[in-house]
Amino acid sequence: MPQPRPTTPRDPQTTRSRSARLFPHATAGGFHKRGKGAAMRRPWLVTKLIVACVAAGVCLAGLAFPAAAGLGLLSNATGDAVHSLALALERGRPPYASILEATDGTPIAYLYDQYRLDTPSERISPNMKVAMVAIEDKRFYSHHGIDPAGTMRALVSNGAAGETTQGASTLTQQYVKNYQILVTARNDKKAQEQARAVTAVRKVREARVAVELDSRLTKDEILTRYLNLVTFVGNVDGIAAGAQVFFETTPDKLTVTQAALLAGVVNNPVAYNPWNHPQAATVRRNAVLDAEVSIGKLDQDVADRAKKQPLGIVAEPRIPASDCVGVQPGYGFFCDYVRDYLLSNGFTRDQLQTGGYRIRTTVDAGLTGLAKRAVDENVPRRTPGIANTMVVIRPGSQAHEVAAMVANREYGVDAGQSMTNLPVEVSDPFGAGSIFKLFTTAAAMEQGKVGLNTPLSNPNSQCFMPPIVKDYTVCHTVQNDYVGYPNPITLENALATSPNVAFTDLELRAGLPQVLTMAYRLGLRRTLAASEAGSPPTTDPSDERATKAEYNSPQREYFNNNPSFTLGVSAVSPLELANVMATLDDGGKWCPPTPVRQLLDHDGHPVALPHQQCEQVVAPALADTMMRGLAKDTVSGTSATSALKAHWKRELAGKTGTTEYNESVGFVAGLRNYAVSSLVFADGSAPAPICASKPPRLDSDDSGCAGAFGGSLASPPFFAAFAKLLGTAPDLGLPAADPGYLDARPHGPTVPWVVGSGMTAARDTLRQAGYTRVDVTAQESNSPNGTVLGQSHAGAFPTDTGITLIVSAGHDVPR
Repeated sequence: MPQPRPTTPRDPQTTRSRSARLFPHATAGGFHKRGKGAAMRRPWLVTKLIVACVAAGVCLAGLAFPAAAGLGLLSNATGDAVHSLALALERGRPPYASILEATDGTPIAYLYDQYRLDTPSERISPNMKVAMVAIEDKRFYSHHGIDPAGTMRALVSNGAAGETTQGASTLTQQYVKNYQILVTARNDKKAQEQARAVTAVRKVREARVAVELDSRLTKDEILTRYLNLVTFVGNVDGIAAGAQVFFETTPDKLTVTQAALLAGVVNNPVAYNPWNHPQAATVRRNAVLDAEVSIGKLDQDVADRAKKQPLGIVAEPRIPASDCVGVQPGYGFFCDYVRDYLLSNGFTRDQLQTGGYRIRTTVDAGLTGLAKRAVDENVPRRTPGIANTMVVIRPGSQAHEVAAMVANREYGVDAGQSMTNLPVEVSDPFGAGSIFKLFTTAAAMEQGKVGLNTPLSNPNSQCFMPPIVKDYTVCHTVQNDYVGYPNPITLENALATSPNVAFTDLELRAGLPQVLTMAYRLGLRRTLAASEAGSPPTTDPSDERATKAEYNSPQREYFNNNPSFTLGVSAVSPLELANVMATLDDGGKWCPPTPVRQLLDHDGHPVALPHQQCEQVVAPALADTMMRGLAKDTVSGTSATSALKAHWKRELAGKTGTTEYNESVGFVAGLRNYAVSSLVFADGSAPAPICASKPPRLDSDDSGCAGAFGGSLASPPFFAAFAKLLGTAPDLGLPAADPGYLDARPHGPTVPWVVGSGMTAARDTLRQAGYTRVDVTAQESNSPNGTVLGQSHAGAFPTDTGITLIVSAGHDVPR
């Protein structure tokens, strides 16, 4: 067998690669990289190929090149194009799937255009390399990209047969061809057809590129790239995906027979598909084994035994979903959230589907499983018209990580599924009910109007006028759910038992703008930007909804003169509701919820993501007092019965909510290290009250039923999941209430909320309030230049506190 032409004398012992040890007849000179000069010295290889073709006299009958056309392609006019393509193959890489991982490293989803996972040479079984070379290119280690002898043999055979019976492309040529089809032209069918066309122009260009590529890469690099590129079946590309789909194994563990099958199907993944054509696949696999024997890499008796073995493929090929639809239960909505999070931070869909990113997410696989089972058992997934979401956030001083995000529905288009991200979007159209009384409480306490011990006026019913009275304005009567409430009632007891009248009165005393601002500060940001119905505000004159206030204005404006806000009657995001509890649990520090801990590129290098700064939106003393003030809910409040059934004895801050007609019920919980929202709401096209049956159902025919409540329907999934999660772990308790917030009293200077103002106006407002230490940080955004996007502090803080304003720089600040 001819030996490779060495380019530079060197010690063979220092240059023998793993592939050289597999094929010891290949000399060291054939493995080390060579520069462009070596490629320029090799046009004789292509010329030799064409001359041989002409001499054989069978060019028109075989897969060869007309001499004139071929020699023309050797001119300098096409040299640059060939060189550019060779460089692209050397430096480029095929599309690789991006992997979403849970915190324990478990893959939870894949984003891809072609299902391909990169595998380094050392993690590919020698059996696989031997099999591929044996069946596709026996002289791979002795030629320089093209194989004139092999081409002559194919020409003679094809000429004698009058048709193409043998191929002549080397592995390197196949790599060039497949790279153009699967990579450079993957979205261009016409270019793919040109790359497949059996023409003189394409063949000679392919040969020239193969020669130059052979001079730039080692044999093992070419073989490894080839194995990571080619298609094995359908959309399964590359050896890692092939090994997993065919045998549920990894490339390093492939046996002789497994490798032979994989090597065999590459020639025609359709005809040799082992699930559709098992007999043809068996014949092809055995041909590979024979080829290994013929080159001395497999003993005949071993091959004979291997031929008697079944194909050994899995019964049903399991190819991971290529997007968030169809991922394993419990992760579809979270996957969609991660994807949208990255898209909003400057990535393109194509980058995510081809870049081979390793996305280390914040999701806890164990907790997700518990939460998913809890909501499925609470509201079975096929329950018509009723959704149950649960979102869990881990508070932290630098980030609020989303640990679980589930629903009794799956993310998808089938019956009983949803393409609306129920846990993330402003998806509960009916609201969270009395949970919104948190915002009224926080606003009034910050102003010093009440403390936990303050008695609140609480008649059974009362007629309330809005703050701004217009012509024909009438008062709106608010009633408590039952007549047994004390009057007056302390704020702490009111938080546990949730009387409507007391909180409506307190909301008006605190001021609706101040309550809405508090809701925004604590975390309802997308929610308050949406309309009361949950959709983006509609202003298109052609849309009839544009004339209706509940559709044409954001909630932060709609409720400025509507005291029903504290009763939780407007659409809300389950994710943001959980983050409100995370803000309180984190000592009053709001951080944007995040689903990603770290993003690594294909080479394992960290990729920086834009980071929105956390904000101290209320004083820690107020946040701690709020947490302590919510502690009675599971003891003597509206969730106490469910807590007792679950044998729940831990301290937690809780609040339930139920809308007026029982179309939505909710529960939020805060305990050390976890903040949770659980919402159950009518989500179908014909919403109706939710009945307190087991399992729950809609009162669709208006026959009447006992309505469900937050304490009885929304809190049980929480208790079920977290009782198992925490087990016998120590109870970390809740912070103590700050003495200054037990009674109504002033709390000193207050940092005014200036988000949304212009920078100059914001500085003036802060200065007038006594805060002169103001710094500014610019951030790219869609808001006009100079608009304040965020602030480091708000609420009761000393006047010497340094305040940082995050100000929009439009699109002038590079990411």
